[in-house]
Amino acid sequence: MNIDKLKTEIDTDPLARGYSGMTDAEVVVSLNDTIDREVNKDSLTGTEILNSFVKADFLALTDVKKQAAWNVIHMGTINPFGVEADVLIDAFGAGSATIIALAALRKDTVSRANELGIGKVREGNVKEVRV
Repeated sequence: MNIDKLKTEIDTDPLARGYSGMTDAEVVVSLNDTIDREVNKDSLTGTEILNSFVKADFLALTDVKKQAAWNVIHMGTINPFGVEADVLIDAFGAGSATIIALAALRKDTVSRANELGIGKVREGNVKEVRV
């Protein structure tokens, strides 16, 4: 638990969640259980990417573009915001159903505590920073 980060979050309330009007228990729920923060994933596996391909999109690709897409999914773990993404956008086209699916795949929805990297917040932690 990063108490300093928790204190800053509760004191400044940067997202205007209304911590000052919440009980300690409500703050805990807001930070741990409310899954409403979108974050970028650090990596994706080839399998995750392949499972996001829309079959019709893939089958419509030229052989060269199919090979480029195939090469990306065989890299293992990739950076979903790196050159690999550019290769797939070039292969499928920016507005394709596959690229729309991949754009959603590279994001994750998490709790505020997860987004901040402060660990699981407990009522005692909230009491401590509110003193």
